[in-house]
Amino acid sequence: MNFHVTQNSDGVAIMGHQPAVMFARPELMRILDLYGRFVAAGLWRDYGLHAGRDQAEFAIFRRTSERPAYRIIKIPARANRQGAWLVLGMEGQVLRRGHHLDQVLRLFDRHLLKLID
Repeated sequence: MNFHVTQNSDGVAIMGHQPAVMFARPELMRILDLYGRFVAAGLWRDYGLHAGRDQAEFAIFRRTSERPAYRIIKIPARANRQGAWLVLGMEGQVLRRGHHLDQVLRLFDRHLLKLID
């Protein structure tokens, strides 16, 4: 387990769990909105959330028993370099990377438009 040490107002060291990276509420709502549209189209069936020390992950499954078809990942440490957001495919390939969530989620908008045509 990961612990960090902080000091209270008396200067006493306090040990606790290192905070995990998680999606902010607006970020999660945007991802869940996209997820809901693909569920309604019958393409996606399940999702999983993971909050780690360095990254947060939203995994999307076509079927419950398989590997994730897509993984939307937030890595705040990369925000100034490659961008904090990336989308990985089933085989782990980077499909999209960027500094803003909406920028990387545009990848899915194209897939949904193809279904409507």
